[in-house]
Amino acid sequence: MGVSVGIIDYQMGNLRSVAKAIEKVGGTSIVSSSPSELEKATHLILPGVGAFGDAMRELSERNLIPWIRDWVSSDRPFLGICLGMQLLFDSSEEGGTHLGLSILPGKVVKFTNAHRPDTEHRKIPHMGWNQVTSTIDPDPMLEGIPSNPYVYFVHSYYVVPADPAVTWLTCDYGQNFCAAVRRNKMLATQFHPEKSQADGLRLLGNFLRLDA
Repeated sequence: MGVSVGIIDYQMGNLRSVAKAIEKVGGTSIVSSSPSELEKATHLILPGVGAFGDAMRELSERNLIPWIRDWVSSDRPFLGICLGMQLLFDSSEEGGTHLGLSILPGKVVKFTNAHRPDTEHRKIPHMGWNQVTSTIDPDPMLEGIPSNPYVYFVHSYYVVPADPAVTWLTCDYGQNFCAAVRRNKMLATQFHPEKSQADGLRLLGNFLRLDA
């Protein structure tokens, strides 16, 4: 495809599995914490596993925050994954209140249904396979993927966008929550496409086809 994907290394992501998935769908990966290196890419991924506050501190120490904002504002293809999606919002309540990138208005909150008698089986974190539903029909980003695909989640917190229009995919886990957001060429998923087998790889392939 001739597509190069910058994968932001800020010590908070499963970088190898993301890079391998990108290569599997025909892209090349640039794993780096340097904006000057990442700038060589046509597409950008912000992965993430861990705590929100720690992630923002790591991004700040590497001077990545203004650069990420500039990338997204220029409408170049961008994908946030898991914590990388949550960081796009104004704030998170994980471990206190922490400010995010404020690229999208909204907040990150914790699931609160773990001990309700009618949802006893719904453990926190939400871990494993669950179905997502698109708010877009037809959805070009889900081309080649069955309706309501199963994808892989691992999270205790979820995003609440202030603007419902950015909600791209939804999921039911004792409540309906936002499982992915989309605005122009900026996409972000709470689930892990790189761990979601064939359908996750197809989604990554569709992301690579976005015009840079």
